[in-house]
Amino acid sequence: MLSITDVSFRYNERVVLNSISVVVNSGDCLAIVGESGSGKSTLLKLIFGQMDVDHGTISWNNQPILGPKNKLVVGHDFMKYVAQEFDLMPYTSVAENIGDHLSNFYPEEKKERVAELIKVVELEGFEHTKVQFLSGGQKQRVALARAIAKRPEIILLDEPFSHIDNFKKQSLRRNLFDYLKANNIACVLATHDKDDVLPFADQMMVLHNGAILATDHPSIIYSNPKYPLIAAFFNEYSKIDGVFYYAHQISLVDDSAIKAVVKRSFYKGHYFLIEADLNGTNVCFTNDSALKENTVVSLNLCH
Repeated sequence: MLSITDVSFRYNERVVLNSISVVVNSGDCLAIVGESGSGKSTLLKLIFGQMDVDHGTISWNNQPILGPKNKLVVGHDFMKYVAQEFDLMPYTSVAENIGDHLSNFYPEEKKERVAELIKVVELEGFEHTKVQFLSGGQKQRVALARAIAKRPEIILLDEPFSHIDNFKKQSLRRNLFDYLKANNIACVLATHDKDDVLPFADQMMVLHNGAILATDHPSIIYSNPKYPLIAAFFNEYSKIDGVFYYAHQISLVDDSAIKAVVKRSFYKGHYFLIEADLNGTNVCFTNDSALKENTVVSLNLCH
């Protein structure tokens, strides 16, 4: 169990994190979300022991996580950290990078393990390619496979799919989180992407200016966004009479007391996003087809 208790951190007198507390159980995933500069990456570095906390404690299974002031070598055997800068060996192959920390005493087992991990991150066919010739997204996948090679107890991921294109991202995301759950590996994930959070996280923390806005299961935070920042993370939203409505919660009806004037229609694949003016307030709702500009429509609000 990861325990973070009342952790605060300053950088050049600027408060980066303020009174952060959370618990992550073995095998569970905590997703940390927030705007750039909200403190997500800093929290991961503190958990890893890369920096010293100014106040509070961090521990794993009651073992304190110590920073540079108290621990000469950063890191712990039970924890892996995949940062946005990949720590790879560019002049060796994908397979060699992934298997770098695996024992050579059992070469067949090592070979099978590397093959398993290459399949998890969908790099079949690149086993013998030197890392220097890979794309940014491929390097990120190598870094992920390398991090889980020795089955750590906890893994820290900082924007783990940021360099990976949409052609690979969806299936890779499922593969990785399924692997972590199946192997009871706890995960702390910093992300800007709701698709990293809603299907996979057991707990979600929203940071804003270094403080916690919300901590709960993603479904609960999604269903009850209390701040514009939270609603905006999940989807297009409108605030009407003090209540947040996602675009799909506002629908077109034949007649109602709520009248709006259509401004624009945006094609989104299987639906259109309609932007309209409601008594001077900009609202967005979904519809099966585009609507003509300046058309007056009736709306229904459904939470």
